Amino acid sequence: MADVQTPTPKPEEEKIVTQKKSTKSKPHYKYGVKTTTEDGFTGGPEDWFDDESFKKGLVADFTHKEGGDYYFESYSNFYIHEEMLKDKVRTESYRKAIEDNPEAFKDKVVLDIGCGTGVLSIFAARAGAKHVYGIDNADIVHYAREIVKVNGFQDKITIIKGKVEEIELPVEKVDIIVSEWMGYFLLFESMMDTVLFARDKWLVKGGLILPDKCTMHIAAIEDQDYKHKKLNFWKNIYGIDMDCLSKAAFVEPIVDTVSYEALSTTEDVFFEVDLNTVTKEELDFSNKYEIKMMRDDTIHGIITWFDIVFGHMAHEVKFSTGPYDEYTHWKQTIFYFNGSYTAKRGDVLKGSIASRKSKDNFRAC
Repeated sequence: MADVQTPTPKPEEEKIVTQKKSTKSKPHYKYGVKTTTEDGFTGGPEDWFDDESFKKGLVADFTHKEGGDYYFESYSNFYIHEEMLKDKVRTESYRKAIEDNPEAFKDKVVLDIGCGTGVLSIFAARAGAKHVYGIDNADIVHYAREIVKVNGFQDKITIIKGKVEEIELPVEKVDIIVSEWMGYFLLFESMMDTVLFARDKWLVKGGLILPDKCTMHIAAIEDQDYKHKKLNFWKNIYGIDMDCLSKAAFVEPIVDTVSYEALSTTEDVFFEVDLNTVTKEELDFSNKYEIKMMRDDTIHGIITWFDIVFGHMAHEVKFSTGPYDEYTHWKQTIFYFNGSYTAKRGDVLKGSIASRKSKDNFRAC
């Protein structure tokens, strides 16, 4: 098996292999992700990051210029909660992890971080929790309190409006922390920092965090048709040449659903998280990956996704946001190269991928 040599970008060929679904909304946070193959094939601008290690690959950038409060304002919008609740994989996984493990929740004090509508708090109460404290800084908490009351859990669930880092709980410790903190690319929303803060401040020794394990995966795709359309779009906008924007357009990653048929390579795990032990400093990473071509093909970019585990209980629950599994609202994250990359079946692509939090917004990565 030979490492893939750096190719000369080739003219795009007509081929449709990716099934696209429109994304209702884009992430509002700034993060940086770069990837480069071991033999130096790279793409993207080179001035987004300060240090040299981030100036040799693909930079991806979601930006919202306003402060971190936008995070909470966005979660006051009903459509976001509707989208999440309609995500059967997401919501049913949490329900099973909680309600199928009543022995883990019986008479326990539970903290629900980013409680939103209160659905996870109610799951915990139904599973036998002694008391549940749900915290959220979005205005949705006013409705969460009403939902809790209407469903008869007002004596079991207390909803608190505020930032986890600023509030004080009426108890010194909790037995279980539950949170749906994951964002696009797992880390886009960076609620994990808040979960780790709560873990270190309130979780009893040996307590549970749900979910507690995450893995991030990478694979390469052939997707020239969609990329070609995206590139050509800027060449003629109502008779105006905006081609100068075409290159910049590829800096922004795309959150979308990718058909497994688009994958040209095997997958590799490039990042693993254990919420029981991870520190926030470890969330900035630069890791290697190795993927193998499954067919002769031309590669136009990479996709990433994540898998989630609710462990340390009698009934372990898992779910994936990958292209081989049922749809979730997280979809997959696509990073296009500036050019294309030709390889043959059996060739091995070795590279690295790095991510760091935004310096401008602590809720971004």
